[in-house]
Amino acid sequence: MYQVLYRKWRPQSFKDVSGQPQVTVTLQNELKSGRINHAYLFTGSRGTGKTTCAKILAKAVNCLDLHDGDPCGQCENCKGIDDGSILDVVEMDAASNRGIADIKAVIDEAQFRPARAKYRVYIIDEVHMLTTEAFNALLKTLEEPPEHVIFILATTEVHKLPSTILSRCQRFDFHRISPKDISARLRFVAQQENAEIDDEAARLIAAIADGGMRDALSLMDRCLTSGSHITTNTVRSAAGLVRKDYLFELAAACINKNPEKALNIISDLHGESKDMARLCDELLDHFRSLMLIKSTSRARDMLVMSEDEFETALTQSDYLTLGEIVYIMDILQNTFQRMGKGNSNKTELEMAIVKLTAPELEGTNEALTARVCALEKALKKGITLSPAPTLEQPKTPEASIPEPPVTESAEPVQTATEATTTPDEDKPTEEPTAKKPETPAEKPAQKAAAPVTRSEINLDELYENAKPFRRWPEVVENIMQYSKAIGSAFSNSKAYESGNYLLIDADSEIAFRLLREGSQRANIKSAIQEVTGKMYSLGPYKKPEKKEVRNDPLAELTEKLRESGIKFNEE
Repeated sequence: MYQVLYRKWRPQSFKDVSGQPQVTVTLQNELKSGRINHAYLFTGSRGTGKTTCAKILAKAVNCLDLHDGDPCGQCENCKGIDDGSILDVVEMDAASNRGIADIKAVIDEAQFRPARAKYRVYIIDEVHMLTTEAFNALLKTLEEPPEHVIFILATTEVHKLPSTILSRCQRFDFHRISPKDISARLRFVAQQENAEIDDEAARLIAAIADGGMRDALSLMDRCLTSGSHITTNTVRSAAGLVRKDYLFELAAACINKNPEKALNIISDLHGESKDMARLCDELLDHFRSLMLIKSTSRARDMLVMSEDEFETALTQSDYLTLGEIVYIMDILQNTFQRMGKGNSNKTELEMAIVKLTAPELEGTNEALTARVCALEKALKKGITLSPAPTLEQPKTPEASIPEPPVTESAEPVQTATEATTTPDEDKPTEEPTAKKPETPAEKPAQKAAAPVTRSEINLDELYENAKPFRRWPEVVENIMQYSKAIGSAFSNSKAYESGNYLLIDADSEIAFRLLREGSQRANIKSAIQEVTGKMYSLGPYKKPEKKEVRNDPLAELTEKLRESGIKFNEE
């Protein structure tokens, strides 16, 4: 009978486990030193090796010839555990055996010594599914089990476990396996199976698996049914994914405001039985890639793309501002959430594409902001309002204009757009109309007030007088209502109030980029005004530097002698 790859190539020792050194090395050291615990808790996302490590640990504690913390695999106990002839290792699924009667049976059985092995080991998978009564019944035995019993609990939802259970176990957290480790394991398995897999195909499988080795091997198993040579097209066909060129063409149609081409692409993909919800999710992920390219210099390491695909994505990102990308992602995210609740998924996606390619049909603040943002970009670059060349055959590709980074020591930000459209915010709207005084002896109070310029702002005083702005969480929640993407950029930020200024303290570079863009900056100010009823100027927060006061040691000694009444020559 054929055995699937994830079972056939399940690691048999800790050294074969991929991407979990924080777990395997610790367990090997415990086994070598003999410091074996009575209860373990393995937690992490699916397919990361929890059950595999639990089985290896069960063999290792019973192995007759332990090699550097790994079971030998050749002794009587190791072979008996592998073929199931030794019944002292019990694997239990808590999803189907979750009641108090099932746990009482385990507790009663645990009182007997093992028949052939050193330890009786109970592996309870999906332990979070146990009932409250079952957990209570297990508590005492889990805390003080017989010396020949070891419990290994595994779960994907550790937050559902009672704190009383957590406190009685040694916890190990399994991380998502990195794409590099998954790709290396896939190439090894392919070699053992007399197959060939391209590097890009291995990286694509790793990206789809999202950190789960089991999912990666299962997808590779499906790919091998099409042939012994696995390519990216093989992976996309097996996983039901849209080819990458369709995503780039669809994104280009959205950027070029070409609804006819975009709808034709969707119609063709629908005719090929492509899932529209999956297509929407992939298109959202594509624009996320563009957002990362615009926001960080490490985007190449974070994205699973070929060099040609990355160059194309880099070109597309040059045609968009960060605010426009966030707006597109908001539309696609809302569309994905509505799918399956009303109209057909195809209709929902078509509506979203029409909104993106014809923004004049969308009357929301986000759509108007995106249009104004596009106009500002065109004016800054000196582009006339004539049809621009398409991305497919660009005549003169636009150069990406890097924006200066915002640092904590920068002055409060004010864009040119704000200086012209909202003058009442940062300076008086009325120019002085009083006649020039005839004599210079006139009192300053009688002179007309001059506009306050940025150079006249005392930044040190501005930062020193800044006080925590308590209502900032309400503002962030208000921002989340109209843009989850923008609101998430300020989720861990703080704000300080200093006069008419609101100074933002954020760890995310994306937050400061949004503050620089006039369109998103106006939305943030509107959200603040809705909560506070006041229009603030925005800027970054700089922590005031503490001035060190150095005391003169000689002066301190002189003062102490004078206070004690000791006479001395002060000369």
